[in-house]
Amino acid sequence: MPEALPRLSDATLGRLPAGVARPDYDRAATRIGIVHLGIGAFHRAHQAVYLDDVLADEPDWAICGVSLRSPDVRDALAPQDGLYALELLGGQPQWRVIGAVREVLCAPQQSQAVLERLASAEVRLVTLTVTEKGYCLDGDGLDLAHPDIVRDLANPEAPASAIGYVVAGLRLRHARGLPAYTVLSCDNLPDNGGKLRRACVAYARQFDPALAAWIETEARFPRSMVDSITPASDEALRVRSAQALGLDDAWPVQREPYTQWVVEEDFALGRPAWERAGVTMSADIAGYDRAKLRLLNAPHSAMAYLGTLLGLETVAEAMAHPALGRFTSWLMRGHIVPNVQLPAGFDAPAYVAAILSRFANPAVRHRLIQIAQDGSQKIPVRLFGTITEALAADRPIDTLCLPVAAWLHFVRRQTRAGIALSDPLADALAQAARVEADDAAGAVAPFLELEAVFGPLLGDARFISALIEAYAKLGQGTAEAVAEALAAA
Repeated sequence: MPEALPRLSDATLGRLPAGVARPDYDRAATRIGIVHLGIGAFHRAHQAVYLDDVLADEPDWAICGVSLRSPDVRDALAPQDGLYALELLGGQPQWRVIGAVREVLCAPQQSQAVLERLASAEVRLVTLTVTEKGYCLDGDGLDLAHPDIVRDLANPEAPASAIGYVVAGLRLRHARGLPAYTVLSCDNLPDNGGKLRRACVAYARQFDPALAAWIETEARFPRSMVDSITPASDEALRVRSAQALGLDDAWPVQREPYTQWVVEEDFALGRPAWERAGVTMSADIAGYDRAKLRLLNAPHSAMAYLGTLLGLETVAEAMAHPALGRFTSWLMRGHIVPNVQLPAGFDAPAYVAAILSRFANPAVRHRLIQIAQDGSQKIPVRLFGTITEALAADRPIDTLCLPVAAWLHFVRRQTRAGIALSDPLADALAQAARVEADDAAGAVAPFLELEAVFGPLLGDARFISALIEAYAKLGQGTAEAVAEALAAA
């Protein structure tokens, strides 16, 4: 039986091989200035890395990570003094040990410790990665009927939800005469800071209108956008980590080399000098969101449906396919960039080149069938805005309609093969897919009845004609027909 490896910790950092990067600062000299709610893999592979890059010069911004549900991350990292390994996935993997997390708490088991940390005078920033569900929203506002919110409002001093903890911390600070902190959402949802601000104010108003007014006036909720593919940690990663470090790490993380973080400049008590670590500080978060949605997410969906019809499994395989790889590049450069309003100073050619390089990275196994899920939600926001702007400018939309037509072929093929669709409109889509048709117009017509999907475009004959023509170009949706259509495009 092989001898167990020593555990990664402050005491064993010196044992790391020379090729593994490690904190270039005295961790003992750092102080916790940030509380992060939702300390999952993405935060530890993304925001915590940016903080790790500034702690040598700004030691007041170390992180207290809070798990709102499970104790697993705390139990994994506490014996490691908060240290963990990050693998950057590329042709030549790179390893780095991150030291920005100084404390990990489990809220259900250490609620009072979390609240005291939030109320600490040293804490100036609260960040969140709790997924869209964690905000308990109903549209743009707080869902007051959400079970978590109902529960927290019944006992605001002992919260369970992210909103409950943010407001409980602010309530303690208000009572103790401390200034309000900045609350920064790092989840990708439109107007994330605005939604979070409205939710916190609405929540506080239910039991303390004066507190709500103070939060509305004193706290800050900047918007942000994040981007980096972060595959889940698995046993294979743990094995690679042990081999690279020569130490046992209970929970390493991995991500692609590319990373992006755009943050609005709106902070109550200062902020780290993130720009030195590559963060973009901008007032136009919506512009960056739009660029990501149109130039990254839309080609992702295009590859998902066209690639699946071609019999491919991953994004990297799709990029390596001669016809689909060329089509994806042409779709982005020739048809999306000219039809999207980009932020001032945005380098579109460099952004497109970076995305294409990311797509082609074989070390990141991003499955097309996963991206293909929830098409009725993704297609309208990823492609229809670009199509609408192209129509308004009287530009051609035939190439832009090809991925939409591929989605319809995908839905029809899955349905007729008896494979359940993963989509909120699965039943309606399956019903449309089962309609027998003699030609492309007849096949497309049942889908166009889904007003929730096609909305305003239904009134534009140019779109309907282009979609039918694109559907026809894909023939029966076979690999041969799709390859031929892509080559022609």
